[in-house]
Amino acid sequence: MMLTPSNKPVEQSQNSKHLATSPFKGKTGIRRLINAFGYSLEGFKAAFVHEDAFRQEVFLAIVLVPLAVYLGESPVEQALLIASVLLVLIVELLNSAIEAAVDHTSTEHHALAKQAKDIGSAAVFIALLIVAVVWGLVLFA
Repeated sequence: MMLTPSNKPVEQSQNSKHLATSPFKGKTGIRRLINAFGYSLEGFKAAFVHEDAFRQEVFLAIVLVPLAVYLGESPVEQALLIASVLLVLIVELLNSAIEAAVDHTSTEHHALAKQAKDIGSAAVFIALLIVAVVWGLVLFA
């Protein structure tokens, strides 16, 4: 037996042994992959529409990825150059997700909300430093 938020007892079925599982996690197989792809596209769209920094980094990637293919002297160099640019996009998406979650929780100024946002921003900064270091080493070392 388990308690609901209203503290009323509810019988637990054999299929609900894992209470931490989300009720939205029921899809499996190809349907899950199709749904996940759709959610990813929605995430890209939301970030592109609502996040100036992500938009700027996408435009930078549009320039740098083909340049990496051209300038990299080996497949490994090309991969390092491209991966460093894509890392910035990944970190920016995670930072934007953190900011959205914090803002959803509360738009009031709070020290922990500021800390979460600042840490996300620091992660983006480090990813940008990685781009500078990788590109500098590959192209000028």
